[in-house]
Amino acid sequence: MSIHIKAKKGDIAETVLLPGDPMRAKWISETFLEDAVCYNKVRGMYGYTGYYNNHRISVQGTGMGIPSSLIYFHELINDYDVKNLIRVGSAGSYQKDINVRDIVIAMAASSTSGINNSRFLNADFAPTANFELFMKAALYAKEHNINIKAGNILSADEFYSDDFNDYKKWSDFGILCVEMETAGLYTIAAKYQVNALSILTISDSLVTGDRTSAEEREKSFNAMIEIALNSI
Repeated sequence: MSIHIKAKKGDIAETVLLPGDPMRAKWISETFLEDAVCYNKVRGMYGYTGYYNNHRISVQGTGMGIPSSLIYFHELINDYDVKNLIRVGSAGSYQKDINVRDIVIAMAASSTSGINNSRFLNADFAPTANFELFMKAALYAKEHNINIKAGNILSADEFYSDDFNDYKKWSDFGILCVEMETAGLYTIAAKYQVNALSILTISDSLVTGDRTSAEEREKSFNAMIEIALNSI
């Protein structure tokens, strides 16, 4: 029985878009979905189900960070039989050629989180995207002239690091950007053999200091949502 999502069996579609911000979930449902119905308001973590191009789609807020988001990933998969989980979130750029509002698709997710340390002692598990979802997203972007970057990202446990310049060691190894959820998503998807993809819009740059407003992060980033909705 789901604790954090109060929906009936069948209320949630097999494909779910997963913004961290519950207000972005509300905005996505109102902007992109037809006949959207709110199925969850528990803890203000809104969830909606509607239709996009006759495909039944749900959108569920997850909160910030791996511990919060894993609760929702787990319940969606195990209590509601969700098969396709697509994160649509914001990220901070680690590279000078990746700018604010650019789109990054995470092929893999490095992490500062310890979630897999107890599972894989003295070893490193590499959480990766589902190939089919990744290819659909990349192909849609190419066909519609939407520029994307793809590669390894970082899922961090801390938003504010003690050492601001700590990002440079990750940048030197080709990490494209930082966010806080994807490594958890790719790990739990692998565990339960479902499909997962993370599509990110750059909201700020650690290299240049450029950043978007809170309202922009909540109510824009349309291209990212378009790619996600057409990757099913």
